[in-house]
Amino acid sequence: MMETVNLWPLIGVAVVIAGFVLRTNPVLVVIISAIATGLAAHLPLDKILALLGSGFIKTRNLPLIFFLPLAAIGLSERFGLKEHAQSSIAKIRSATAGRLLIVYLFIREISAAMGLTSLGGHPQMVRPLIAPMAEAATQNQYGVVPEKLRHKIRAMSAATDNVGLFFGEDVFVAFGAIILMQTILRNEGIEVNAIHMALWGIPTAVSAFVIHSWNLHRLDKQIARELGRGA
Repeated sequence: MMETVNLWPLIGVAVVIAGFVLRTNPVLVVIISAIATGLAAHLPLDKILALLGSGFIKTRNLPLIFFLPLAAIGLSERFGLKEHAQSSIAKIRSATAGRLLIVYLFIREISAAMGLTSLGGHPQMVRPLIAPMAEAATQNQYGVVPEKLRHKIRAMSAATDNVGLFFGEDVFVAFGAIILMQTILRNEGIEVNAIHMALWGIPTAVSAFVIHSWNLHRLDKQIARELGRGA
């Protein structure tokens, strides 16, 4: 006989989605989501709070892992990293924001597929290098870039990094999610080869590259349209 599965704990996912749509503080969203999930799973409130507290204690050293690299990147940017990146891309007359981001998407996805997930990233690559270079390429072609369009370019730069990492790392056989899926399936009596799972991630990665490249091409079209030049 099949047991009835309680799907109410999945309400935490809905809380996260609603919180991000409403642009609420991410920490507050996660805490509310955790409490909602615990209550839906019939856990007492004191146990939920205890789990949140123990999770905080276990991860309290994580800020050092992030703050130290950010300090190094901040110093590099303080001494001209951003300006050097902008002046370098300005020398390439054919460069556009979309073309530059397509190249970065390819590099990010290939490197992630090889397990080099730390090669890119928002703080160490997008913020100090990729986004300024994309802005400079646009400014080099059209002159002054409106603030709203500048934020659009920055958002697409961040999205490009996300897409490249997310779909590229699924091809890496030692990626944690693949190992996790293999373990879960094995516990259910289904034997799956991790290499085969990684190989089946290739069509998805290729599709993601093609789709997002098209979106970046549309970004170039939008920039040309808004700045008064037909593409």
